[in-house]
Amino acid sequence: MTLEISRAFVDAILEQSRVEYPDECCGVILGPAGSDKALRHKPMINAAHSPTFYEFDPKDLLALYREADDNDEEIVVIYHSHTETEAYPSRTDIAYAGEPGAHYVLVSTRKEIAPATEFRSFRIVDGVVTEEPVTISG
Repeated sequence: MTLEISRAFVDAILEQSRVEYPDECCGVILGPAGSDKALRHKPMINAAHSPTFYEFDPKDLLALYREADDNDEEIVVIYHSHTETEAYPSRTDIAYAGEPGAHYVLVSTRKEIAPATEFRSFRIVDGVVTEEPVTISG
């Protein structure tokens, strides 16, 4: 499978990762249920406020699911940044991956690659990580 995502969303995620550094940034992109189309970007607050871990606040997450349900949407992309490591799911990322249909996007803000970017997408199902191609449009 391939993640198709707009340049505007890629740029917004990269900008958020730079602004929130040294903490990990996080968020989602929603789309119509069943479509796998990334159409609505929703940055989230990293409730952990940590450079090595991210989590959505439970209240924010509940509101997100209600909003998605009300709009007949689903989470297409779940993203976060790694501040000092490559853009590859950690053991913790894999353990907490609970949306088997989602694209898990990781970006890296580590100093060794700055100002270059690492923007990668993965599927994580039952603990198995599979990298997938990314097509950036517009």
